[in-house]
Amino acid sequence: MRYIKNTMDFEITEPSVITLGKFDGLHLGHRYLMEAVVKGKAEGLKSVVFTFDIPPKAVNGAAYKVLSTKEEKLSIFEDAGIDYLIECPFTEQLRQMMPYDFLKMLTDRICIKKIAAGTDFRFGYKRSGSYLDLERYADTFSYETVITEKKQYKGRDISSTRIRTCIENGEIEEANRLLGYHYFVRAKVEHGNALGRTLGFPTANLLPPPEKLLPPNGGYCSQILIDGKLYNGISNIGRKPTIKGEYPVGVETNIFDFDGDIYGKTIQVSFLKYLRPEQKFDSVDDLVVQMEADRNTCKEFFEKEYLQRN
Repeated sequence: MRYIKNTMDFEITEPSVITLGKFDGLHLGHRYLMEAVVKGKAEGLKSVVFTFDIPPKAVNGAAYKVLSTKEEKLSIFEDAGIDYLIECPFTEQLRQMMPYDFLKMLTDRICIKKIAAGTDFRFGYKRSGSYLDLERYADTFSYETVITEKKQYKGRDISSTRIRTCIENGEIEEANRLLGYHYFVRAKVEHGNALGRTLGFPTANLLPPPEKLLPPNGGYCSQILIDGKLYNGISNIGRKPTIKGEYPVGVETNIFDFDGDIYGKTIQVSFLKYLRPEQKFDSVDDLVVQMEADRNTCKEFFEKEYLQRN
């Protein structure tokens, strides 16, 4: 996949099918668009995703947590089979473009044969354009449109906002159903205080970017992707309240049946099942007892409940 970023000066001369949006999380609803785009390969078309370098909501300084960081999006789009990812700077010039001008800008730079979008798609100044404008200007700019209805789950639209609410409320399993995959954090393994190893629970410590939305602090059954291989484990999100000192919110993961050196390596930790909230114990010994109980709970989950689901 070719990744084009930090520039308005891009050009794709190959006939292409394109979809546009923020694609935060790339959930099941987005997957319909990805499928429509990737199917274009059978017609000799290149698959293109056009997105912005930051979510527009964050332009005015509003606090905004993302479901997927830039690095995580890269891995998701690459896995989906996308040929080009364009991460366009959200400049003032771009923000004020009317729908016609925006489409002209795109078609001047990209040989667009098809545009795939959902019925909820909005673009242009003050979100004044919709999929109807895509259809209206199709003949003008010589492309076809592929319009899809919003995908629903339990009678409600699947959206990034709905998934974000689930994660904030600790409903990780519901969020995973809406995403179509297990919600994950992707980051480098940092050096910690090595206390876990001395207690018999060595952990991989991740400090996700501040813009990454994390589930509530607590314990989770997790899966860990290391060099293309998947391991089961248990993860804790939080600030280590039982241990003296001040710690940033991080993700500590005990990886089952693994003893390799992964310091400095980028790994992926996915959250499958919520266990319990983070708590401060009266002693380290009490913490160890709880950690052992949690590890047994997760192993039982993977041996029974997870196997039945999959």
